[in-house]
Amino acid sequence: MTPHSRRDISVWGSFAWGYADVGASIYLALGLVLSATHGAAWLAFGLAGLVYILVGFGYTELAAAYPVAGGGQYYAQRGLGDFWGFVAGAALLLDYTIDVALFSVASIGYLRFFWPHTATPLAVGPWVLHDPLLVGEALGVIVLLGLLQFRGGRLSSRIGQWLSGLDLVMECLVVVVGFIFAWKPDLLAAQWNAAQQTLTMHDFAYGSSLAIISFVGLESISQAAHVTRRPATVIPRTSVTLIFSVFLLALSISTLSLGLLPWESFRDHLDHPMAHLASAIPLVGKILAPVVACLGVAILALGASSGILSAARLTASMSRLQMVHPWFEVTASRGQPRRGVVVFALLGALMVVAAGFTPHMLETLANLYAFGISLAYLLVFISLIRLRFRDPYSPRPYRMPFNLIFRRSDGTQVSVPLLAFVGILGIGIIFVEVLTTHSLGRLAGPLWLVGCVIYYFVFRGKSKLPLVGSAPRDWEAEQIAVLTQAEEYDLLERYKNALEARDKTVTQKDHA
Repeated sequence: MTPHSRRDISVWGSFAWGYADVGASIYLALGLVLSATHGAAWLAFGLAGLVYILVGFGYTELAAAYPVAGGGQYYAQRGLGDFWGFVAGAALLLDYTIDVALFSVASIGYLRFFWPHTATPLAVGPWVLHDPLLVGEALGVIVLLGLLQFRGGRLSSRIGQWLSGLDLVMECLVVVVGFIFAWKPDLLAAQWNAAQQTLTMHDFAYGSSLAIISFVGLESISQAAHVTRRPATVIPRTSVTLIFSVFLLALSISTLSLGLLPWESFRDHLDHPMAHLASAIPLVGKILAPVVACLGVAILALGASSGILSAARLTASMSRLQMVHPWFEVTASRGQPRRGVVVFALLGALMVVAAGFTPHMLETLANLYAFGISLAYLLVFISLIRLRFRDPYSPRPYRMPFNLIFRRSDGTQVSVPLLAFVGILGIGIIFVEVLTTHSLGRLAGPLWLVGCVIYYFVFRGKSKLPLVGSAPRDWEAEQIAVLTQAEEYDLLERYKNALEARDKTVTQKDHA
C-alpha cells in the first residue's frame, strides 16, 4: 500500500470515479459502433454489456475482498503468480495510456460541435499529419490534466463527482425525452432489417468488440480501492449500481439513436455523436445539444485524467510488488505517484501524435484499445476462480452469483463461481474478435506485451528475482495489514479466525 494514501473516497465518490470512465465512454463509442454495426448497434451494445455485467460481478468480489491499488494486475498476481500478474498489468497500462490519448482527442471532438473545423494536413517528411490543430489541442488537454494530477487529485476528484452527477442526469433526460417525443420504432425496425441483409459477420464482430469501450470504469474503481472508505461496504454498492445503470443507459441510447436518426448520419458526426443525437430531439434539441456537447468536453477530459492517475497508481503498485523499478513507487506528501503521472501523460501525448499520422484518429486509438482490456479481463476471471481455491480464507463481502460447492480431498469446501466460467467464454470471444478484426490491435498489442515482458525479464534478472516463478511474499500478513488500514475490523477478525481454524486443523492432522 502507498504509505501516504488516505481513505477519503465515499460511496458517491467511488461511483463518480468509475462513472467518469464509463459515462465518458458512450460519448465516443456510440458513433464508432453505429458506423461499424449499422442497424444492429443495439445488439452489439447489448452483447458487450452482458459480458460487462459478468466482468463487473468479478471485479466487485475481488475489489471488496482485496481493497488495494493494482486492480486486475494485483488479482492476477495473487491468483496466478508474478509473471501473469505482470502481463495483466502491462495490458492494463496499454489501455490506460490509450485512455489518455483517446479521451483527450474525443474531448476536442465535442468542442468542435461549437466550432466546426476542416482539417488542413501538414507534411512532415514522408509522412502526413492529417489534422495538426486537433493534435495540438489534444496535447494541450493532456498537459493541463497532467499538471492538475501532479499537484494532487483532490480537486479533480471533487470536479469529477459534480460532473458525473450532472452527466448522469443529462443522459437520462436525453433518453426519456427522446423516447417520449421523437423515437420511431418503424425506423428502428427498418434499420435492423437492412442490417440483417447487408451487415457482414466481420463488421459486426469488429463493432461489438469496440462496444466494450463503453464498459471500462470498474477497473478504475478497483484502482481507487486503497483510498476508499470502508471498501467492503462501499465497493459492492458502487459497482453493482454502476454495472446496471451503465448497461441500461448504453442499451437505451443505442436503441434511441436507431429509432431517431439513420445510422449513416452518425458517420458524419463521429467526433460528437451524443450531441448529434440530442440535436435531433424536437423542441428541446437546440437546448440539449450544446449542454450535452459541453458535458462531453468535460467528462471526456475527466476520463483522460482518470487514465493518467490510474496508470500512475498501477505502476506504483507494481513497483511495490517488485514488478517494475522502485523508481515508480516514490510518492509525494499528498500521496500522488508523481513520477508515474509524468511518464503516462507523456506516453499519452506521444500516442496522440502517432495517431495523428493516420486518417482517422479516433478509430485508430479505439482499434488499439480492446486488445489490452479483453486480455486483462480474461486473466481476472481465471484469477478469481484460482483465488477461490488458493485463498478461501479471505472474507468476501460480495460473491459472484450462482456458486457450486466443491469439497476438496482434505475435507475443506470451496465455492466455485459458475458465472466466472461463462465470463471466460464471453470475454474470450471478444478477444478472438479483436485478434481477427482489429488490424492495428493485433499488431501493436502483442508488440507492446513483448516489449514489456523483455523489460520484466531484464529487471527481474538484475534484481535476482525469479523470471517466471514468483518471489516469496507473505500474502496473509499483507491481507491483515490491508484490512487493518481499511478499518474493516469485522472482516479482519473473520480472516484471523479462519486462519486460526486452518492452522488448528493442520496441527491436528500432523499429530494424528
